[in-house]
Amino acid sequence: MDAVPYERDILDDFDPRRGPSYPKVVAHLGMVVEDRSSGFCGDIVRINFAAVTLRDRHGHLRHFTWKVGGFLVEGKPVTLVRESGEPSDGGAPQRHFTASGSVAPDHPLPARVARASRIWVEGVHDAELVEHVWGDDLRELGIVVEPMHGIDGLVAAVDDFGPGPDRRLGILVDHLVPGSKEQRLAAQVTNPHVLVTGHPFVDVWAGIRPHVVGLEHWPEIPRGTPWKEGIARALGTESAGLWPKLRNRVRTYADLEPELVGAVERLIDFLA
Repeated sequence: MDAVPYERDILDDFDPRRGPSYPKVVAHLGMVVEDRSSGFCGDIVRINFAAVTLRDRHGHLRHFTWKVGGFLVEGKPVTLVRESGEPSDGGAPQRHFTASGSVAPDHPLPARVARASRIWVEGVHDAELVEHVWGDDLRELGIVVEPMHGIDGLVAAVDDFGPGPDRRLGILVDHLVPGSKEQRLAAQVTNPHVLVTGHPFVDVWAGIRPHVVGLEHWPEIPRGTPWKEGIARALGTESAGLWPKLRNRVRTYADLEPELVGAVERLIDFLA
C-alpha cells in the first residue's frame, strides 16, 4: 500500500468569493468520500491539519488537502472540514485529537511492531520533539525515529541502511536552505526509497514558536555564539536543563513553525 504525495488540482486555487458555496461536512474516520478532481474514492483513514487520507477498495492510500467544494459525499459536492472538538447538537461525544492534529482513536491502540522503515533526525533533541508531537501517529504506524548526530556521512549511512520498497527511509535535516552545506549533502542522496526533507532553522529549538515562552520572536544571536547558549542567555537562564522545559511547553503542532511541521508530515506520509 504505497501512499502518493498530496494530490493537487485546480480546485486548490478556487476563490470562494467568486463561486458557489458548498455545505460543510465534518470529516470522520470511516466516512466514504470521493475527490472531485481525480475521482479517487475511499474511506477516510487519517485526518490531520494538512490533509485527509483516503483508502480505496484495493487498499491504496492518497492524501488530499482540504479545499472548498473539493469532495463528493453521497454524490453531492461538499467542503470537508475538521472537527472542532466541540460537542455537536444533541450532546454527541466530543472527539479528541493527538498533538499532531490527527483524530485520536476512541480507545488506546497497542503500538505496532516496528517496521523496517525509519525516520532519521539530526540529534537527540530533534528525535524527542518529533516523538513528543507525533508519537501517537508513529506508534500506530510502527515507525521508529533515530538520531543521526550529524549528516556529514549521510550517503554512506544511507547505503549501509539498504533502503528498498519495504524498507523506506525518511531523513529530517536542520538548516536545509539553498546554498547550504546541508543542501549539498542532501542532494547526493538519490535513492527513490529515501525522502530527505528539512527546515530552515539552524537548530530544532528554533522550530518551536517563541510564543511558548512569551516572546514575539526569538532574539538575534551574535555570529559565533552557539544558538542554544544565546537563547538561554536571552531568557536569563542556563542552557543546561532548558531543553526539557522548552519541549514540554509544546502542546500541539500549532506550537511549532509550519516549515518544521510540514517537513515531518511529508516524511510520515512517505513511510506510511
